[in-house]
Amino acid sequence: MEKKKSSEFDKVLGAWDILVIAFGAMIGWGWVVSSGDWIGTGGVVGAALGFVIGGIMVFFVGLTYAELTGAMPQCGGEHVFSHRAMGPMGSFVCTWAIILGYVSVVCFEACALPTIITYIYPPFLKGYLYTVAGFDIYASWLAVAVIVALIMTYVNIRGVKTAAILQTILTVIIGTVGIILIAASAVNGDMANLAPQCFVGDSTGSMIKSILAVAVVTPFYFIGFDVIPQAAEEINVPLKKIGKILVLSIVLAVVFYAFVILAVGYILNPSEILASQGGTGLVTADAMGKAFNSSTMAKVVIVGGMCGIVTSWNSFLMGGSRAMYSMAESYMIPYTFAKLHPKYKTPVNALYLIGALSVLAPFAGRKMLVWIVDAGNFGCCIAYCMVSISFLILRKKEPDMERPYKVKNYKFVGVMAVLMSGFMVAMYLIPGSGAALVWQEWLMAGGWCALGAVFCVVCRSKYKEKFGILVDIISDEDAVALQSSDEEISAALDVAIDAAINKILSQRTVHFE
Repeated sequence: MEKKKSSEFDKVLGAWDILVIAFGAMIGWGWVVSSGDWIGTGGVVGAALGFVIGGIMVFFVGLTYAELTGAMPQCGGEHVFSHRAMGPMGSFVCTWAIILGYVSVVCFEACALPTIITYIYPPFLKGYLYTVAGFDIYASWLAVAVIVALIMTYVNIRGVKTAAILQTILTVIIGTVGIILIAASAVNGDMANLAPQCFVGDSTGSMIKSILAVAVVTPFYFIGFDVIPQAAEEINVPLKKIGKILVLSIVLAVVFYAFVILAVGYILNPSEILASQGGTGLVTADAMGKAFNSSTMAKVVIVGGMCGIVTSWNSFLMGGSRAMYSMAESYMIPYTFAKLHPKYKTPVNALYLIGALSVLAPFAGRKMLVWIVDAGNFGCCIAYCMVSISFLILRKKEPDMERPYKVKNYKFVGVMAVLMSGFMVAMYLIPGSGAALVWQEWLMAGGWCALGAVFCVVCRSKYKEKFGILVDIISDEDAVALQSSDEEISAALDVAIDAAINKILSQRTVHFE
């Protein structure tokens, strides 16, 4: 079942807006805290190569998204792609999985931001309250988390353009900090630091294994480019260009991560990296501090990391609310989530719900939120796999569909995307893979599945034949044509009515005479 309507969203996002939204979603806090782990696993050059390999894996998935977004530029992205290919139930599973990923990141970032403040200013923690899973919760920590969560929700309710402006400012800060670090490493770094830690392993086979160990985890740092399709109806950019920008955002993220790793390894020697991991744990910040011989510059990197947290938070709040809106439009979840703000044209009830969850999440402590994020990443990977399969299905099912951005060698790209995303899903399932879910994470993923099943049963019963309806947005050109057609029909009816009235009057006049 399908219905057509004109978009209710405002087209306010330009090319730069969608680029920083996607790039900002992929660059979070990991480049500040995890660079030492990556180097320890694969070596400096090996870790950088691992990110390139992981980026290539995600690149294939990104190509499928690029084509489908241009072909179906509707709010909801994955929801529409999978519905056209697999029908209502396939769409329900795909979209519900991606929403878990978005909501989990939003909730986690609410905890991550005040945690970073403690790195910069340890006395910040005041008013001990309680402990959850070994994590101490303080009143000051909780207050910052809740206040920022409210601000982020408010910014997104005010409109996607407001959120994009915030994203631009913070992404520019992240990029500037990264460039300063890379430039400082080129000037003050030493090849003697790099030489003994280029690769990990004493043979070619062991080196390759260590590189692949990094590559396995890297795709999870690139999750976020898929936010672009969620806001497709709000993008005022030629459809072919949207696909190119999506692919570019992935390339930029790969380059950013790889160069940060190389910069850290060029500035710090192996013993300094180990000392940093045993101390602050902020290896990238310590590298910046050494490069400038300044503790203040180390804090500049931490500020850049804080900006990364907010950009991810902002993007996933935007994506999660649009995904919920699209499901509500199809009556798969309560229709109240399809309500748009009368002034700002944002899915206000969906934002209220996700915002409320981000306010409550810090009360559960950071450890529990780590479990939720891992379960959420698993959901994202499932959605990626289903979109990749949808890409292949639609190429066969609807070969004549207009595709402004058309991927060449689609069979190879589609199969690679399915294999790569399927590999990421397998990493969460296979024990000992380094990414396998623990029982607490399985419990959370299972709980989300159970909630989805409840929504499915209740909404099927309540909305009956409306459940799973696919809303097809009329393009601007079609809307003009439809309006012209309506005007022509209206004019024809007017002529017919006037003719009928004149005929009746003439007959009555003849009869009177």
